[in-house]
Amino acid sequence: MIEPVLIAIANSLAGKATGALYDLVRKKFAASRHDTATLEAAAGVDERDPQIARLAEALERAETDDSEFGTRLRAEWAQVCGTVRSGDGAVTNDISGTVSGNAVQARDIQGGINF
Repeated sequence: MIEPVLIAIANSLAGKATGALYDLVRKKFAASRHDTATLEAAAGVDERDPQIARLAEALERAETDDSEFGTRLRAEWAQVCGTVRSGDGAVTNDISGTVSGNAVQARDIQGGINF
């Protein structure tokens, strides 16, 4: 089963909104017409489109074949997500993957929350 983080990365790549992450993957996939086609086929698709799973599988293969790429991919993804350690009262909220229903990201709430 593909790791959820790779699905999240694939969704992000489909939107091409990740700049350096997209460039990293595009360069890695440049040596393979198949992988390049997979990346291009995922452009702009919905998160439930099968192309996202195909792209995540290609990312998984690339990580397996090249651990340095895997490390760089995960590091770049952490940058995109703004993954930081929170402390001293700071708050970090992350939601990833498919979310259905209501979600609240907050720190201090006085009173209740209604949807």
